[in-house]
Amino acid sequence: MSRLLHVGNVVVDLVLDVEALPERGGDVLASGAAATPGGGFNVMVAAARQGMRVAYAGAHGTGPFGDMARTAMREAGVEVLHPAKTGVDTGFSVAVVDAGGERTFLTGVGAEGALTGADLAAIGPARGDVVYVSGYSLLHPSNREALTGWLPGLPEEVPVVFDPGPLADRVPAEAMELVMGRTDWWTCNAREAALVTGLGDPAEAAAALAGRTGRGGVLVRTGPDGCVVAERGRPPVHVPGFPVEAVDMNGAGDAHTGVFVAALAAGSEAAEAARVANAAAALAVTVRGPATAPRAVDLAAFLHGQPPQRGFPAVSQAT
Repeated sequence: MSRLLHVGNVVVDLVLDVEALPERGGDVLASGAAATPGGGFNVMVAAARQGMRVAYAGAHGTGPFGDMARTAMREAGVEVLHPAKTGVDTGFSVAVVDAGGERTFLTGVGAEGALTGADLAAIGPARGDVVYVSGYSLLHPSNREALTGWLPGLPEEVPVVFDPGPLADRVPAEAMELVMGRTDWWTCNAREAALVTGLGDPAEAAAALAGRTGRGGVLVRTGPDGCVVAERGRPPVHVPGFPVEAVDMNGAGDAHTGVFVAALAAGSEAAEAARVANAAAALAVTVRGPATAPRAVDLAAFLHGQPPQRGFPAVSQAT
C-alpha cells in the first residue's frame, strides 16, 4: 500500500467565526471559537480517510500545541516519525472565517519551522511512498536548507507532490526552482498559480507551470468551478466541480490535495483523481472546521448521487 510521507508543517488552528473582518485597529466579537490541528494535518487526514497510509515527517514541539497536534495525528491514524523538539512548542495559526465562508490567516511559527537535514536523513523514503512538500516549509531557513539538500537525492521512483501555498511569491527563487525540478505533481489554487506565473487565466497558468515542473503535471483549483489539470505534454483540461451550499471553505484546498494524492496512489488517471478531489472539496465546505475531508464511503456515495451519512466526521474542536 502506498504511503503519504508528509514533510510539511502541522500547526494548531485557532479558528474564529466572525460576521466580517474588523477595520484596521478595530475589534469584532467572534460568534464561535475553536482550537484544532491544522496546516499539513488537513492534507494527511484527507488522505488517511481514503485508506492511504500516512506518516508525518515534519518537526513538532513540546507544549500544549505540540501535545494537541500529536494526539490528533495519532487518533487520525497518522504515524509520527520524529520525537518532539525540546524547548519550543508547535506553532499556531489564527484562522478568521467570515460570514461568506472565506478565511484569513495569521501565523506564529514554532517547532515546525526547525526541520533539519538530519531529521530527513533518518526517514528513508522507499518505493510506494509519495512525498508531500509545502511551500510554507520553504519560507523557514532551516526547513528550506534541509529540503533542498534532501529532495534531489530521492529515488527516481518516489513521486513528489508540491503545494506552494498562499505565500508562494515569497519563496526564494533558487529554492522554488529546485523543488519544481523534482516535483511530479504541483497542486495549488488559481491565486497561487497567478503569483508564480503572472498569468491570471488558470488554464494558461497551469500550462506554464507544467512546462517548468519537469516531471509530471499540474493541478490548479478554481473554487466551485472545479480545477484545471495540465499533464506534461498535453493541453490543460477543465474538470468541473460539484455545486453545494458552502458554509466554511477553511481546509477545502487541503481536502482536495489529500484526496487527489490518494486517488493517484490508488491508480486513478489524473483527470479522474481530480474529479474525485473536486467532490471531496465540495463535501468539505458543507461542514464547519478545517479538517472536514469526507471518508471514502461518504465520498463514494456523493459521487453516485447519494447524500453522505449525516455528520460525516470532522476533527473535534476544543472551544
